Amino acid sequence: MLWAILFFFGLAIGSFLNVVILRYDGEKFLFDAKALGGRSHCMHCGKTLRWFELVPVASFLAQRGRCRHCAARLSAQYPAVELLSALVFTFVPYALFGAVAGAAPIGAVNPALIVIAGLWIAVFELLLVMAAIDIRMGIIPDEINVILGVVGIALMIAVAGYMGTSLNQSFLGPYAAIFGAQGDILWNRAIAAAAAGAFFGVLIAATRGRGMGMGDLKLAIPLGIVFGWPDVGAVIIFSFVIGAAAGLFSVVRGAKTMKGSLPFGPFLAIGAAVMFFWGPAIFAWYFSLIK
Repeated sequence: MLWAILFFFGLAIGSFLNVVILRYDGEKFLFDAKALGGRSHCMHCGKTLRWFELVPVASFLAQRGRCRHCAARLSAQYPAVELLSALVFTFVPYALFGAVAGAAPIGAVNPALIVIAGLWIAVFELLLVMAAIDIRMGIIPDEINVILGVVGIALMIAVAGYMGTSLNQSFLGPYAAIFGAQGDILWNRAIAAAAAGAFFGVLIAATRGRGMGMGDLKLAIPLGIVFGWPDVGAVIIFSFVIGAAAGLFSVVRGAKTMKGSLPFGPFLAIGAAVMFFWGPAIFAWYFSLIK
């Protein structure tokens, strides 16, 4: 029941995120009240939508991906964002305390862990909005980077309080000690933010802005605060590997040329998800090969 509630609540939040994504114009504040206010309407004919046309995913499927009024094809972004949001709300807390919640009532879970799960949900919901906007407009809103940094600081404090220590807690576990800077979580996060920003800064300078944009640099810094060192390095590595694979696939399909470009923000979001859900297993497997 818990996971079902979280899933459907995530669908509803995803529906709101679609409003934020589609009404953002790059000039006003991301969560501008005037832009987000007003009834939902068809982006093609302007017809105001009824409640039964706004049910997450179900309405899209029932209408076969078309507007009931003008029959224009609706963007697949609607169900995609809603489903991804639902998966975030379901699997992020499951990854953190699924075993505990499965064996006992939710009240038995440490409240601090619930706070941590909520903060991680916020991280991935922000990354979802960022990725969709970057795909649609080719920009990463500064507001998302600022909020992500604030959430990262709150997450750092919550993790330190839950673990009862100021030592850094890495997804790499004991292997993180190989990369140093594990003694203090505040110092660790500062190093991670600086290293991630410096890496993208050098990349931008080396390619004269053609290989990467300033938006990616500004996103990497709060990701460093969220993940810490050396985890943010792994996030970046995963992002480049997945981005390279996606770019090669686009070239093979003929959708892009070798000189074409892809927004990198979505790949940073995917890299973050890979690190969160599978990072420990991936690195445990990797280090087992080189022992």
